[in-house]
Amino acid sequence: MTQTQRYKYPLQLPQSLKETATRLALEDGVSLNQWIVSAVAQKIGAVETASEFLKSRAGAATRGDLTSLLDKAPDTPALPEDSI
Repeated sequence: MTQTQRYKYPLQLPQSLKETATRLALEDGVSLNQWIVSAVAQKIGAVETASEFLKSRAGAATRGDLTSLLDKAPDTPALPEDSI
């Protein structure tokens, strides 16, 4: 999608969210539509950044790697106050 292409999406918000978003858009001096577009873009950026960060931290680790570490952990809490 190029910058000039726009798509309409019928968004249904609970009244309380719409009222809050409207208030925040007014405070920011933008339209409600622009505020929602910005909020969606921020969320996408955060999710994609977190995903890339976690992938880089995991490296070549596999689920089996974690399981082997957990298997080595004691079955009892480390401190008495940690017990249930």
